[in-house]
Amino acid sequence: MNIHKIADHLNELADSSATGLIFDCQPISGEIDVLQITIANREELPIFVSVTDDQVLCITYLWGEQEVKAEKRVSMLEAMLEMSIPMPLSSFSKIGDKYVIFGALSVNSSFADIEHELAVLSNNAIEVIADMDEFLI
Repeated sequence: MNIHKIADHLNELADSSATGLIFDCQPISGEIDVLQITIANREELPIFVSVTDDQVLCITYLWGEQEVKAEKRVSMLEAMLEMSIPMPLSSFSKIGDKYVIFGALSVNSSFADIEHELAVLSNNAIEVIADMDEFLI
């Protein structure tokens, strides 16, 4: 499994995706190749996919530290911890000063599994941003 095979599969789906979503994939070359996936009507929340020997990692950036109301930061972190277990297939993390939501799959996952993870991650990101609005500037 590699990002190019994932991109080819998702780009070929067009409007026949089992999730009902339309994916647009752009490989980004670097030390670790990354696939940037935008979903139609959700362009502001791209998903970044990388493939290692052990996993397929899918990450969406939510907001930066500077967007958090300083006086509500601790409450926000507690809310994120409480939300983490009931949120399907996704977890929270922080990369530098950016809060993210991510999911990981086995490199042996099917394309259908990856497509499902991407849909769930995107849906979760939209819900999290709506739910955390009170903590953000």
